[in-house]
Amino acid sequence: MALQPKISVQAGDFDVSAETALLTLNSNNIGAIVSFTGLCRDEDGRLNALELEHYPGMAEEKLSEIARQAAERWPLSGLTIIHRFGMIKPGANIVLVIATSSHRRAAFEAADFLMDFLKTDAPFWKKEHLKDGSKGDWVEAKCDDEADKKRWQQD
Repeated sequence: MALQPKISVQAGDFDVSAETALLTLNSNNIGAIVSFTGLCRDEDGRLNALELEHYPGMAEEKLSEIARQAAERWPLSGLTIIHRFGMIKPGANIVLVIATSSHRRAAFEAADFLMDFLKTDAPFWKKEHLKDGSKGDWVEAKCDDEADKKRWQQD
């Protein structure tokens, strides 16, 4: 049976423990669970909220494509990607990636790969809302994110 990743783009928060439990339910062959939770930073106290926008349908399709690439590269037994949208306050969850496998290396590498591609290829846009009431900027992609993604390109 082919891996069926859980992909969700949602306004509401997620529960890391509950999502992990869903992946490990009825499975005795999991030897590793690797998760990454991305949080909203307060940008040294300047940020009131980060607004995340996306194109419904297109975002889910792109996350599914990235998940399929990971499942083709590593022997994963489970995979979850959850990305939030809307107004996110500092300290709140933004993204969750969980990869499970029989062995740790596959789970670690798949989670790392997924985050590198989510940072560069997922169609989400971030706008800062500042505490002082001034107009915030749209957050640009960083050069480091593109360099991280290049690590995974196969010859």
